[in-house]
Amino acid sequence: MKKLILIQVFLLSLCIQVYSKEWIRINQLGYMPHLKKIAVVLKDDSDTFQDCYLVDAFTNKKVYSFNKIQATGPMGNMKQTFRIDFSEFNKEGSFYIQTEKGTSPIFPINNEVYKGTADQLLIYMRQQRCGYNPLVQDSCHTHDGYIIYHPTKNGQYINVKGGWHDAGDYLQYTTTSANAIYQMMFAYSANPTAFKDNYGDNGVQEPNGIPDIIDEIKWGLDWLNKMNPNPGELYNQIADDRDHIAMSLPNNDTINYGYGKGLGRPVYFCSGEKQIRGQFENATQGVASTAGKFASCFALGSQILAPFYPDFATEIGRKAEAAYQEGINKPGVCQTASVRSPYIYEEINWVDDMELGAIELYKRTNNTKFLNQAIEFGRQEPITPWMGADSAKHYQWYPFMNMGHYWLAKHKDNKVSNEFIRNMKSGIQRTYEKAQTNPFLNGIPHIWCSNNLTVAMLTQCHLYRELSGDTTYEEMEASLRDWLFGCNPWGSSMLVEVPLYGIYPQHPHSPFIIYTSQNTTGGLVDGPVYTNIFNNLRGVHLKDGEDYKYFQPKDIVFHDDFQDYSTNEPTMDGTASFAYYLSAMEREGQEKNKYVNSDKNQYIDGGIVRTDPSKKNIALVFTSDQYIDGYKQIIQTLKKHNIKSSFFFTGNFVEKYPQIVKDISSEGHYIGTHGDKHLLYCSWENRDSLLLKKEEFHQDIINGCKKLIEINIKPSPLFIPSYEYYNKHISSWTKQLGMQIVNFTPHSFSNADYTTPDMNNYKNSKKIYESIIQLEKRDNLNGAILLVHFGTHPDRIDKFYSQYLNKLIEYLHRNNYNITPVEESIL
Repeated sequence: MKKLILIQVFLLSLCIQVYSKEWIRINQLGYMPHLKKIAVVLKDDSDTFQDCYLVDAFTNKKVYSFNKIQATGPMGNMKQTFRIDFSEFNKEGSFYIQTEKGTSPIFPINNEVYKGTADQLLIYMRQQRCGYNPLVQDSCHTHDGYIIYHPTKNGQYINVKGGWHDAGDYLQYTTTSANAIYQMMFAYSANPTAFKDNYGDNGVQEPNGIPDIIDEIKWGLDWLNKMNPNPGELYNQIADDRDHIAMSLPNNDTINYGYGKGLGRPVYFCSGEKQIRGQFENATQGVASTAGKFASCFALGSQILAPFYPDFATEIGRKAEAAYQEGINKPGVCQTASVRSPYIYEEINWVDDMELGAIELYKRTNNTKFLNQAIEFGRQEPITPWMGADSAKHYQWYPFMNMGHYWLAKHKDNKVSNEFIRNMKSGIQRTYEKAQTNPFLNGIPHIWCSNNLTVAMLTQCHLYRELSGDTTYEEMEASLRDWLFGCNPWGSSMLVEVPLYGIYPQHPHSPFIIYTSQNTTGGLVDGPVYTNIFNNLRGVHLKDGEDYKYFQPKDIVFHDDFQDYSTNEPTMDGTASFAYYLSAMEREGQEKNKYVNSDKNQYIDGGIVRTDPSKKNIALVFTSDQYIDGYKQIIQTLKKHNIKSSFFFTGNFVEKYPQIVKDISSEGHYIGTHGDKHLLYCSWENRDSLLLKKEEFHQDIINGCKKLIEINIKPSPLFIPSYEYYNKHISSWTKQLGMQIVNFTPHSFSNADYTTPDMNNYKNSKKIYESIIQLEKRDNLNGAILLVHFGTHPDRIDKFYSQYLNKLIEYLHRNNYNITPVEESIL
């Protein structure tokens, strides 16, 4: 039902847009104030383009008139396209773009638009886990596997359980898994403060004191370690395309490879020789492309995991050099294999893998032999060949970005550094030149997995800019970033459910769509392909229709359709590769907001329910829609203890008691909205069931804030939902307005002070007080948010604020808690 509602809203928006004649494509996630901000306007008529403004979503007032508008020619059904640049506008808030015939979605401008996005990628990585899968709460492929292509061990069992499924199928490749591991390690090493701890090492939602990305890295390295059981013994692949018989959940995969139904799959040894591909053979020449990936992952992993798993880190560290040496012994590429279909990873380059392996070994050992070899390998492929090309075979040049070049560009020897900075620049320049004729400044070849190439170029642009200080390609970087979040011909994010309030793939090619109520949340889909590629694919019959038919640029296509495995299938390696850029954006936002520590707030469905649990801070918050009987006693009690707090009032309350609100504000307390009309946003019976549309919700919040502004009070950026009840969609819709939900800490029970004796859930004030004390003694109250109602129904004679609020504050002070406004605790 939830998906049906979203689809209906989306289709309705399309119908409205078809008559508008102008469509405005934006980064739906939002924009950071100091970075480039570009939108693209599409017009299907030849009328003059005029009257383009940025409008404040809360006041509906024009705040900026666009004066940097670039005509970029026709595209598909669009007779005109325009790039509009509003980078010089750096005010924080929530806005939309208005033209004569079109209106963009609302989007925020602030330093936190990328907050939490890198962690969202890990949701998909956990969904792809092989072995114990936390999404299905069951284990799969527990009998893997049986060795093939080994000169002496054919048919022997080898324990290679674990790792990740590659995409919508259940095949596993060292090629993509190793790159995913490395990219996540690089992201964590560069931006550790962007990653939280909400999950355990088994993928279950329970913190274990270790950042979630480290849990995922360890999961991957455990598997990679099994795929290299002995020095020089490397394995490249588990299963093959014979697995493509039908869609099922991973724990129900019963393919029979000849070992018994569901009892193990083939494990391909890196023989360095060609391996069967149906009636064909792959083009394997050696082992180096795989060996280099093992070496770089083990060398860097031994450093990343040392603080968390020292024994394991030592174990894989010892294997790094042996894996690298196998690449020296058997140079050349090691391709994957298939049996029935023509689709494999057709990687033909390998010096980049050996370059990265060598530089990571140099960083680990300080042995200049590895440095010199890294430079030698790097000079053999100065530019990753797809950059600036019109086309390429599937994964022909992989990984899509050469991380070895980055590390050599950082080397202290200026000659070496300058050489590899030039190499990085040359790849970017070639792509930049190709992008000049594209309205979205996108010069990526639209081959299979074009979004993975987009992420690679985005990463290279960002790293180059940081290394060199050269901002020449800053606009292209912004355009590639925005492309992935909706500033593209289709207006769709390419990251599933990011942002949740935007348009994103509803029908990705994944069994989870068929057999569960879950989407592939956090997964990066393949992305658009050339129309001729799509037309020549096997077995594609669009099922869900072409919602984007009118917007297809003709030469490329993208479909939000389960059947389209070429554009709408999430990939594990592409998703993992996005971790660096998103975490870098979050780190940049932290620095701009002048806080560098990781976000330690605790969340439920996107709402903050506890601030940093390592600090003895407690926030008292108060809400009200109509009752004011606690006013004098609450304010007197807070003044007595010199406490500043946060009050959240509905628009109803502000209209009825404006002077009370102004008096509370004048006392130095924060004032925020509790909505306008105290609406119930989601069903009591089913929290996931929404009771209003996004536009109605936005209007309720905007109206609530407007009423505060009308009495000269600037609303808090925090928001407590009506009835203190919400779901992840309400949190997301709130974020679209540049605001953040906060709510009471579970099991604190202070919020039960509204109950009356006739209710089944009635709690008297003594019971509430005792529950808080018990929670403090059992778990402590560090970071707790305690919610008290500003007034309660007359039938409740037993008032918590009059009998126990003062007593509670005295108890907290005796136990050395600092009572601070929730706004200050969060920051």
